[in-house]
Amino acid sequence: MKWEYQTVKLNVLAWNWGGINFDADKAQDFTNQLGAEGWELVSAFAVNAGAGYSKEVVFVFKRPLSE
Repeated sequence: MKWEYQTVKLNVLAWNWGGINFDADKAQDFTNQLGAEGWELVSAFAVNAGAGYSKEVVFVFKRPLSE
């Protein structure tokens, strides 16, 4: 089976002393949208911007390649 992949980056809104402000609703909306299109989430990771906080979260999706 052949696969196609899609990578989506979601910026972290801001950093504060309590941690990062991540828009979980936005992440849920686009993951549900891609899931409805046949994409499966296979990985998600934060990109470190230095000083111990993240600048963005990267989501990697895959689905069977239609031939």
